Amino acid sequence: MTENKSRAKLVLASSSPRREEIMKQLKLKFTIVPGKIDESEFTEKNPDKLVKILALEKAKSVSDLVEDALIIAADTIVVLEDKILGKPEDNAEAKRQLKLLSGKEHQVMTGIAVLYSETGEVYVENNITLVKMLNMSDEKIDKYISTGEPLDKAGSYGIQGFGGLFVEVIKGSYYSVVGLPIHQLAEILDKFNYGIL
Repeated sequence: MTENKSRAKLVLASSSPRREEIMKQLKLKFTIVPGKIDESEFTEKNPDKLVKILALEKAKSVSDLVEDALIIAADTIVVLEDKILGKPEDNAEAKRQLKLLSGKEHQVMTGIAVLYSETGEVYVENNITLVKMLNMSDEKIDKYISTGEPLDKAGSYGIQGFGGLFVEVIKGSYYSVVGLPIHQLAEILDKFNYGIL
């Protein structure tokens, strides 16, 4: 039987404004303590496993900094034909990624971890959502890149912004594509007797 942690505070181990906004939409009271890890140190090639590892390590990196807290961490990647598309380094890489995604279906994987700082009890899950993009002309891609939106996004697009204009079909969790699958977050928090509703 899991100890009642309903009085524990929530900590979001992320500097992502999109995850922060989702937490605020859920009317949750939380503090932000960004998880600090060097993602280049992790060599796992399986993207399903990689996002779970990265989410867990982000949560762990914060656990010594807070007391009596449920630490929420997540990591999102875009996968096209078994190739991981990370955040682009510059506009040229963003254009290359968007041209690869144009007219195709890809996977967006988000790993989510919730760690209780006092005991180390943790739950880690992954969400896989399929996204089909419209065909994008070079002109449209260039205009999109000029907004600056693609540069801090895995796969060079944000579904919640102008990038949503190119999304034809989504099969799965919209919130997972944004960066935090709220149905899984609620299920995990329930395991800690911390109900969102």
